[in-house]
Amino acid sequence: MKFSEFQVGQVLHHPPVVLSEAEMIDFAKKYDPQWFHTDPAASKDGRWGGVIGSGWLTCSLAMRMAVDAVLHDSESFASPGVEKVRWILPTRPGDALRLEMRVDSVRVSSSRDDLGILRWTWSMFNQRDEQVLELEATSLFDLGATPTS
Repeated sequence: MKFSEFQVGQVLHHPPVVLSEAEMIDFAKKYDPQWFHTDPAASKDGRWGGVIGSGWLTCSLAMRMAVDAVLHDSESFASPGVEKVRWILPTRPGDALRLEMRVDSVRVSSSRDDLGILRWTWSMFNQRDEQVLELEATSLFDLGATPTS
């Protein structure tokens, strides 16, 4: 999508992606090696009754989904950060996670007319329509450049 196509209140979607236990464990071993993310045997007796996906994996998947659904052909070039991240429920092996992205504000910078600023809220849901993630992000768009693939 191009920056000019975003409208306040618009809700964009990415269809479900299924996460396997192997994907969850592989990610966790590399980036979040806590036992409840990496050890199926030990995690069975833990608070969650089995392996759960790292919240950072859930965020990474959401980013991939946002790129695939919206940002891949846009003028987006950076983000100054995320205001809020909430892991509401754990993700589990076999969950089919879908992303909804609600546009909260769209504006051109008051000091730079070549800079577009998008604020949006991403909500991820599992196959039972239970929300597992919510984050508020800002994305920056170069209104004077042509994106490259």
